[in-house]
Amino acid sequence: MSELLLLKKEDCKSCYKCIRECALKSIRFSENRAQIVERECVYCGHCYVTCPQSAKEIRRDTDKARALIASGRPVIVSLAPSFIADFGVGGLDGMRQALLKLGFADVEETARGARIVKTEYERMIASGEHKLIISSCCHSVNLLIQKRYPQALPYLAKVDSPMLAHAKSIKERVPGSAVVFIGPCISKKDEAEQYGQVDCVLTFDEFIDWLAEEGIELPAGEQPDGTEARSRFFPTAGGIIRSMDLDDGFSYIPIDGLHRCMDALEEIERGGMQNCFVEMNACEGSCIGGPVMHRYHSAPITCKTRVEQYSGKSGRDFDDQPADDLRKSMQYIGSGAVKPGETAIQEVLHKLGKYRPEDELNCGTCGYSTCREKAIAVCQGKADLTMCLPFLKARAESFSGAILDNTPNAIMAMDTKLIIQQANESAARLFGMESPREMVGMPIDAILGTVEYLQAIDGERPDGSIRHYLPEYDKYVEETIAFDPEYNLVISIIKDITDETRREQELDKERRRTAELADRVIEKQMRVAQEIASLLGETTAETKIALTRLKDTIEPGGEVKR
Repeated sequence: MSELLLLKKEDCKSCYKCIRECALKSIRFSENRAQIVERECVYCGHCYVTCPQSAKEIRRDTDKARALIASGRPVIVSLAPSFIADFGVGGLDGMRQALLKLGFADVEETARGARIVKTEYERMIASGEHKLIISSCCHSVNLLIQKRYPQALPYLAKVDSPMLAHAKSIKERVPGSAVVFIGPCISKKDEAEQYGQVDCVLTFDEFIDWLAEEGIELPAGEQPDGTEARSRFFPTAGGIIRSMDLDDGFSYIPIDGLHRCMDALEEIERGGMQNCFVEMNACEGSCIGGPVMHRYHSAPITCKTRVEQYSGKSGRDFDDQPADDLRKSMQYIGSGAVKPGETAIQEVLHKLGKYRPEDELNCGTCGYSTCREKAIAVCQGKADLTMCLPFLKARAESFSGAILDNTPNAIMAMDTKLIIQQANESAARLFGMESPREMVGMPIDAILGTVEYLQAIDGERPDGSIRHYLPEYDKYVEETIAFDPEYNLVISIIKDITDETRREQELDKERRRTAELADRVIEKQMRVAQEIASLLGETTAETKIALTRLKDTIEPGGEVKR
């Protein structure tokens, strides 16, 4: 089976929202991307709906449907009953016109299969053989039980879904036909591949895109056409129960939403329930809240109202006869996930800095409800340490703190009122403080002038460093000032250049002493030179030039002229 939910890697931004939203945590974070774990997934589609970057996409099977039509077989559409809520048509006739233009032979409502299935549920209850029955219409719920709740599996009705029951009915009535189901559900693609009968499944989105490609428009804005059938209630929460003839000796409980289904299944596994029919749907609001409803959740009241109007109040229903065999085998599958031992879990927690229960923040930022769940996911290869925001923050602070504390330069950060917000150890040493904490909250003018800082805030401070002498501390410093307008912080980086400056000052003194000595030597030698020059015939001026050059090479800033 090819993947049903695909990832557009270039669009995944590692926000972990799909992990937070996934009730089963069937998503692996690998190579900085979220990937569906097929063996654990129940194809509820919630990650597809909630992904803020639209990085998930559903496998498209339109070409497969086109190929079925091109084969020459009569291809009949089984149309999910939620169509009336999604497309704004008056009934099946509006949909039929469009589907015939696409090349389909005919279209029927899947609600006809729903009527067959609900009749089988009524028979099971009447038989007295079942004290607890869980509906089997939602394939995501079926997979949830098969993969996660083996003790609840005996209570799951081993009955075809309306889609499968309807497909069987069509193929019995129209020999050689192919069936294409169109609906708001992703998991129906998986169900069709597992159990056969349905040759292709398209989502409502695929159907709409196909119509657009062919330039076909649906009639819109129509009111329901007045036909009634109570099996059309199926796509709403509690709709299966509303379509049934109820037995007074049974309790009928509708549960919708994957989290609530999981809570109910845990309760069922604890035991004690008697004479109860539980209708379960993975989607909140049932199928009209499906992941591929064309206008997903944009008008839930209108959607439900349209289903109510289309189903009617008369109690009438379809008269389809059940297929010969509605039994469906649903065995325990298991998710394949192995829970790690306590030692391995604790090792991961310790790597995250969680040594005591109070260290476990359980903030949920990583997508997991608790730090322990996250540690288990790390052990299973579904998550990594870097997904923990507090861990990353602590590591970043430790790293930046180590840099600040070990740099020999004084660093201070001030707000626009020039109040010190942060300082490092070097700053405290430079200004004679015991610790940087003493400096926090102190106005900068208590230790330095403010003119350059105000210029930096106003954008008037030129690039480059400033040299200061701090007489209070007998220090020479070189300061670089920067203003960050995004965070409204003035940053000061101060280098202590006292030793360097004093060495330069001593060198200057030595140069001056040498120059003075050279002056005295020149003066003395000039007299001697004059006497020698008179004997050798040289001029005094030439001798002076030669000696002056020597002096210039010694004096600070002296320049030798040629």
